[in-house]
Amino acid sequence: MKFSRQLTSLVTGGAGFLGSHLTDRLLKEGHRVIAIDNFITGDPANIEHLAGNENYRFIRQDVTQYLFVPDDINFVFHFASPASPIDYLELPIPTLKVGALGTHNALGLAKDKRATFLLASTSETYGDPLEHPQNENYWGNVNPIGPRGVYDEAKRFAEAMTMAYHRYHHVDTKIVRIFNTYGPRMRLADGRVVPAFIGQALNGVPLTIFGDGSQTRSFCYVSDLIDGIYKLAMSKFHEPVNIGNPREMTIKQFAEEIIRIMGVNLSLEHKSLPVDDPKVRQPDISRAKKVLGWEPKIEFEEGIRLTIDYFRSRLG
Repeated sequence: MKFSRQLTSLVTGGAGFLGSHLTDRLLKEGHRVIAIDNFITGDPANIEHLAGNENYRFIRQDVTQYLFVPDDINFVFHFASPASPIDYLELPIPTLKVGALGTHNALGLAKDKRATFLLASTSETYGDPLEHPQNENYWGNVNPIGPRGVYDEAKRFAEAMTMAYHRYHHVDTKIVRIFNTYGPRMRLADGRVVPAFIGQALNGVPLTIFGDGSQTRSFCYVSDLIDGIYKLAMSKFHEPVNIGNPREMTIKQFAEEIIRIMGVNLSLEHKSLPVDDPKVRQPDISRAKKVLGWEPKIEFEEGIRLTIDYFRSRLG
């Protein structure tokens, strides 16, 4: 897909971990970017390097409120949402509202502007999966009334609304199902396993493992994820696409790798497994390879070292 004029992209959740990295990629590709965030989980530090950039504008707003943007817009990227278990367990109603009302507002804006709409969905739509690895045709195994349901069902509803706007209003929509992603700009205390383990190792305390550590995750470095998202936005494909790294490991193996890479001698501390915590998580990326020509490039150890360096700089 090629364009002859400068494009304008709007990114909700633009001060978040992923939203800020996506903003950087869009600016690099020559877009003007309008970012919206209310800082409920976003961080001004993630976008401070953009101050004074003539192609960047920031609006502080809750996207569950009516969105008025007078500019012509070519792309709407809806990334606003609490995304870590700590966040959405502490903010259950805002999580549901941004998945429902926020998605409705962002889709309405895309419809009004005749813009392409891309929804940041999640592997959590698969819940605690009964199929492994997970491909996009799997409908999932989600507990709608469990504590994680506020996030899982918000994203499933957002996907349903996105497809409804595509089918009924003919909006050009895309859905990316994001698997575990890590890298600079994650919050050290957001509760996800990568910053948790690195933070504990930097502080010289035992690494906390929930359950016996046999549950699996697949970790994708942020630049790889953003590359897949950008390629999806520029494609003509409308069905959901998994973007993640299929390299799977147990949480215990991951903890041991962090200890090895950081050169520390720390023990593992076990705590009770949270309710509905997925036992396995691994993306089938066959569709992304076929449709987008995408697959991850950053090796695990390289990405982890870059992430460790970032957290060291933040703590220093």
